[in-house]
Amino acid sequence: MTKRIKALFNAEQYHGWNKTKNYFEGWYYKVVSKDEKHAFAIIPGIAMGDKNKHAFIQVLDGKKRTSTYHRFSANDFIPQPGIFKVKLGKSFFAQDSMKVDLPFFKADLKFENQVPWPSTILSPNIMGPFTFVPFMQCYHGILSMDHAIKGKIIYENKEIDFSGGKGYMEKDWGRSFPSAYIWMQSNHFSCNNISIKSSVAKIPWLGSYFIGFIAGIYLRDQIIQFTTYNFSKLQSCKVDKENVFIKLENPKYHLEIHALRNESTELAAPIMGFMDGRIEESMEAEIKIILRSKKTGEIILQDLGKNAGLEVAGKIEEILT
Repeated sequence: MTKRIKALFNAEQYHGWNKTKNYFEGWYYKVVSKDEKHAFAIIPGIAMGDKNKHAFIQVLDGKKRTSTYHRFSANDFIPQPGIFKVKLGKSFFAQDSMKVDLPFFKADLKFENQVPWPSTILSPNIMGPFTFVPFMQCYHGILSMDHAIKGKIIYENKEIDFSGGKGYMEKDWGRSFPSAYIWMQSNHFSCNNISIKSSVAKIPWLGSYFIGFIAGIYLRDQIIQFTTYNFSKLQSCKVDKENVFIKLENPKYHLEIHALRNESTELAAPIMGFMDGRIEESMEAEIKIILRSKKTGEIILQDLGKNAGLEVAGKIEEILT
């Protein structure tokens, strides 16, 4: 019980203690090299269906648009209580580093100057008070909006220097991904220390559902938040084959997001704990953002984010406004 309570207030830690079925948990590391010629998403995790379970490491090559799924015995997944450290086969994952040992993919990376989502007792992470609701379909955590990378990746027998590159880190846990959602992220803008993460999803709730949204802009050493629970509003959400348009407002700001879609790659996704679902993710999308003051109408930020992660998944018409 103590391990689960500690994890409740620390999104990065393993939450699946005593779980045996219909449960998944995975960490998402995005890494982009300094020259922006190489981009990977590395996703370690564990999946528990009704009758069997396994651990996994997924690797997405965002530039070549390929992905690989490496399956392990659940016994190879060894998390530590009270801290985010996971051993998975010959690989190790933590908040500030990773060492990956897979066929054709080796990584030895360290992460510095991380930007975590603000945390309080009543709002430990981006889920806010929904963190404490025990029946949510999927929980989400932002571990770092932006950070620097040191180290290298050996990929297909070629060594790639990732020192000076940029990273982003988040995680999900629960039973299944939402039946419809949009997710996007970029920290490659015209200036350093700017990052955006935004998502809109259909959230099951007490026999019905609501459209939930969470977004944050890291700017000038603060994270400006737009969430379902902080008096923000989703004004518009529209999608076509080439674009995603989202408009949000909170008590102080208006935010317009225009994501330019690009070719995507298939990834495995959880359904009732098992990785039987399929989603498509691009790591070459672009995100145009305009942030305005509600009081004066002044444009505070207008910029274009590159190397953006973007997923448009499920029955998307259910969340359009």
